[in-house]
Amino acid sequence: MTSRRTFLSNAGAAMVGASLVSRAGAASLPEAPRQSTGGTAAPLAPPNGRPYNPVVTLNGWSLPWRMKDGVKEFHLVAEPVVRELAPGMQANLWGYNGQSPGPTIEVVEGDRVRIFVTNKLPEHTSIHWHGQILPCGMDGVTGLTQPGIDPGKTFVYEFVARHAGTFMYHPHADEMQQMAMGMMGFWVTHPKDIRQHAVDRDYVMLLGAYDIEPGSYTPRTNTMLDFNLWTFNSRVFPGIDPMVARLCDKVRIRVGNLTMTNHPIHLHGHRFEVAGTDGGWVRPEARWPEVSVDIAVGQMRAIEFVADNPGDWAFHCHKSHHTMNAMGHEVPNLIGVDHRGVAKKINDLIPGYMVMGDKGGAMGDMKMPLPENTLPMMDGRGPFGNLDMGGMFTVLKVRDNQKPGDYRDPGWYRHPAGTVAREWTGEVPAAPQAPSGNAVSGGKPVTVRKPATHKH
Repeated sequence: MTSRRTFLSNAGAAMVGASLVSRAGAASLPEAPRQSTGGTAAPLAPPNGRPYNPVVTLNGWSLPWRMKDGVKEFHLVAEPVVRELAPGMQANLWGYNGQSPGPTIEVVEGDRVRIFVTNKLPEHTSIHWHGQILPCGMDGVTGLTQPGIDPGKTFVYEFVARHAGTFMYHPHADEMQQMAMGMMGFWVTHPKDIRQHAVDRDYVMLLGAYDIEPGSYTPRTNTMLDFNLWTFNSRVFPGIDPMVARLCDKVRIRVGNLTMTNHPIHLHGHRFEVAGTDGGWVRPEARWPEVSVDIAVGQMRAIEFVADNPGDWAFHCHKSHHTMNAMGHEVPNLIGVDHRGVAKKINDLIPGYMVMGDKGGAMGDMKMPLPENTLPMMDGRGPFGNLDMGGMFTVLKVRDNQKPGDYRDPGWYRHPAGTVAREWTGEVPAAPQAPSGNAVSGGKPVTVRKPATHKH
């Protein structure tokens, strides 16, 4: 088993390779800030350059830059990282600047951007700027547009952010390993006019999938579809922060998908419009209303809505297996099976054995021993008890007293009296019954004529 300590130790050879960058070269590089905490950072207000309305990366952060001769310079470090998926479980991943996904890069349409990429992985890598229109030699496809960035080396990418929109970045080098280990990040190019496409709250997140055996730490990267952990920004519920909004705020949520399958993302309590794709903004007359939007592999969708319905509203993938954690794929359906005799015999051999699945899959208050470094399938708690959710699930919290710019969790919603579903304790009306005898239409018997046989 690879633990957090041995994982980072094994990466040591690659990290030592970073010293191959000369001192003079290192002195000219911008700082490479790191982030290892799993919470949502406050939006990064631009300290220089042209103004823009910053985004909020759910359970993530935006990468600071420096201005040099009118160019925005960023520094990404590709490296092994340890990511807390939720309290009680960590994963050995690959990412950027201490975290997976990497930090969000924010620029303004027309900015000249220079990105230094230092490789601290044990193999070569590259970065593709997914969706960007740029010179071919900056496209980041190993062997086609550039040589790979060998361990310990630093490459520089430079281009003009020509189009406002939402993009992603990821390797085009040993993709099956590197992307499956979590190497990805978001890129937002804001419009020149700060008033264009302005909203009150702007969230971004990347969808991810991992196959991590209970008790282990490192994903199995050869998995094609049978992943057992489905994530927003490499976090699973209940480790995903809520999204908060003030009542009647205009909200945008940008969701990118770099997993191996599509995800129908569904929002409760509101209708939204699909406002953007990887290719840019959708013209207002071409937008369409939805409550769910399917995001295919390699796609991004930006949705916009007015948060005009107060409460705590679910936001999740609508594939039912994607809102569970650490699930097995070859578990038989035991609904209706009488376990009583078998359970007693097994308990004689395995004290504490618990029957599961004979009445359905809900875990309720069931607690059982778990292997090291794993999570229950469903472990969230809400104001009314257990939340039978995990994985790609969080909550949109809309409040009338949430201050502008305040992203703190306001706690659970206080429902007005009479607005919560409740148990009915009165008399149950009799079930209606169909009339007996011949079917009637307008009080008259209905004659049914059999069709004649067709002869050809």
